[in-house]
Amino acid sequence: MMLVTPASLFLPSTTHMKKKICFLLAFTVINGFVSGQTTKAALFIDSFTKQHSFNGTILLAKKGKASHKKSFGMAHFQMKVPNTPDTRYKIASITKAFTAVLILQLYEQGKIDLNKPIRTYLPGYKGEGADKVTIAQLLNMTSGIWNMDEGVTLESALKSGMPAYQLPHTSDEMLTLFCSGKLKSEPGKVWDYNNANYMILGKVIEQVAGKTFEQQLQTMILQPLEMKHTGIAYQQTMIAGLASTYFYRDDIQTLVNDLPVYTENWYASGAMYATADDLLRFTRALFERKLLKQATLDLMFTPGAGEYGYGVLVYKAYDIHQKHYTIVKRPGSIMGAQTMLFHVLEEDATILILSNASTVSLDEFAAAIAERFID
Repeated sequence: MMLVTPASLFLPSTTHMKKKICFLLAFTVINGFVSGQTTKAALFIDSFTKQHSFNGTILLAKKGKASHKKSFGMAHFQMKVPNTPDTRYKIASITKAFTAVLILQLYEQGKIDLNKPIRTYLPGYKGEGADKVTIAQLLNMTSGIWNMDEGVTLESALKSGMPAYQLPHTSDEMLTLFCSGKLKSEPGKVWDYNNANYMILGKVIEQVAGKTFEQQLQTMILQPLEMKHTGIAYQQTMIAGLASTYFYRDDIQTLVNDLPVYTENWYASGAMYATADDLLRFTRALFERKLLKQATLDLMFTPGAGEYGYGVLVYKAYDIHQKHYTIVKRPGSIMGAQTMLFHVLEEDATILILSNASTVSLDEFAAAIAERFID
């Protein structure tokens, strides 16, 4: 089994994402193209997916241009609909990278001060952190706000459900019910991955921009970049080409549908869907400074506690010759929706992995691909 170990050169030194409800599964291959310089990585991907159970689409790019793209498995198992490079996937917490960019665009416009507290922009916010938690602390996950997903596991979800996500709530209701509680720790002192931080940021964007989060997303990112296959997933909306999501239940040892949820409840922290090509458009624009100025990117990509910057993980890696690399990474994980945006700054190299089933550790898979792609 050719699975990279945690000692991989391209893995961070610590584990970050709290995978609340993510599991395991399987299957096949469809449609791809390979350039000479990515053959090594492409062969590894094919070998890996034959031995393991990856289901989704993988795209490799250098200097903003795709050099390899291939899809595996099924977008819909019951109907035997295969994944293709045009399949739309729920991208889970990659959404947070978009939210961080929208906040930083407002910062560049002088409309947001990152060091001001929540109440500056949300006067009606009732949480204990209203006058204590800054926008920057929301961005880098050091707000100290009580974690809205604390204690959520597969076992608890199967027994008691997930009230935050399985009942219909507006974004205002999500803010009031799940993001406005007491502080668990002093702001700025403790890193804790918390969806509530980015839900609050979504409401800040709406208040400052005078538009809904979705409208601001369309106006400032999706439309300018012609990301026509990207948006917010809603429970009531039938989205053409959107892959169904699945997870493997160890207790009954079988593949099952994801638990029923209102995807829009994840809001600015995880409600988006996209294709691999659209995500490459976003990645290219971000790293080519078309969305933010270099000075602002430097803020975004400065790692703090937990090796977390603003909406992304940032850490250093070294090859066997001690060559230095900076990894900017944005994983996503909501049940069967497993995603990875992995970028090597010095090489301007991008690895995008979009999956609709919890098949493998995407942290380790992306690192293993990077070791062969960065050569």
